[in-house]
Amino acid sequence: MDKIKIAIADDNRELVRLMSDYLSGQSNMEIVAVAYNGKTCIEMLKQHQVDVLVLDIIMPYLDGIAVLDAIKEDENLRGIDVIMLSAFGQESIMSQAAQYGASYFIMKPFETARLAIQINHIMQNRKDGKKPKNEEAEIDELITSLIKEIGVPPHIKGYTYLKEAVSLVLKNPDILNKVTKELYPGIAKNLDSTPARVERSIRHAIEVVWSRNETQHISKLFGYSKEHLASKPTNSQFIAMVADSIRIESKL
Repeated sequence: MDKIKIAIADDNRELVRLMSDYLSGQSNMEIVAVAYNGKTCIEMLKQHQVDVLVLDIIMPYLDGIAVLDAIKEDENLRGIDVIMLSAFGQESIMSQAAQYGASYFIMKPFETARLAIQINHIMQNRKDGKKPKNEEAEIDELITSLIKEIGVPPHIKGYTYLKEAVSLVLKNPDILNKVTKELYPGIAKNLDSTPARVERSIRHAIEVVWSRNETQHISKLFGYSKEHLASKPTNSQFIAMVADSIRIESKL
């Protein structure tokens, strides 16, 4: 069986060594390249076949966001799944990283075993028949555009959680009937959070939108009457509204 080809980019050399040693010890994983700054990272991705990139947000020369942008613009690199490493207090940067295509986040400090689990999760999703990366990117852009247009501020935690919630619902509509048992835990797992924090953050994002009296704008976006939107929707209702709109626009 082919091993999972992994690249690591982080300016913390000791952390890179720890991750490399642990992941190399997994029977199904192989470290094909490492980089200690963003510029070198882009060069190494062009020189090596990589399945998963473990990428730090803050690095010298070019940061993680710039690397994500380079991956997005290069057809030969778009198939790489990216796990972002982020320190606490970088929520606004995480939101930006999500917009640029990062699918997974792990907060520092973390157990290396947690990283291995996430890498296996990514590859299992590929085997289970996830949509091609380019099609997923198009849907992600639709989600990002609509959530921004609704008026959810990108710097709050609920922004990223809402994006992930809509993405999961589009893949599995039935999960809306299992919000507490499956949806929130699924978001928490993918974004290294907790179900309670996910629920609170999404509720806060909706409260921010409604406190700004955006209902008239939202009624035009979704085709609901202002009277229908007079009462603030629940988390699941709001997620369903966004997912339905994306589904119609993308013809899923």
